[in-house]
Amino acid sequence: MRLLLDTSPFLWWAAGHPALGPRATEAIEDPGNEVFVSAVTGWEISIKRTIGKLGPLDGADVAHDARSDVEWWMEQGLFEELPVEVRHGVDAGELPLVHRDPFDRLLVAQARAEGMILVTADSAVRAYDVPVMDARV
Repeated sequence: MRLLLDTSPFLWWAAGHPALGPRATEAIEDPGNEVFVSAVTGWEISIKRTIGKLGPLDGADVAHDARSDVEWWMEQGLFEELPVEVRHGVDAGELPLVHRDPFDRLLVAQARAEGMILVTADSAVRAYDVPVMDARV
């Protein structure tokens, strides 16, 4: 399977948080799956950290430099990076306005364009034509 992690499931996985369900955890950790983290996730985490809604992730010792937690986890080789392309932005802008969160809309567009399953806990995403894995199960 080709999986794209939404920001919350990525954070839950990185922190070992029990909100991430066993099925999602198994899929993320299965070496037979390709698991991607989007540049969108780094952007969202950075914004949340800047406005005080998020601190450093457990397991990522980033105090010694300016690297983000996402970069640290990517360097561990556990995930593949998914850059944002112009076509992703255009597709996100053309999605029906079912969901207004720009981060989630861009992740939906990326998952659709790249043939990935979006691992998310956001039930509103299910309104789009994109394969979804519930991160809570």
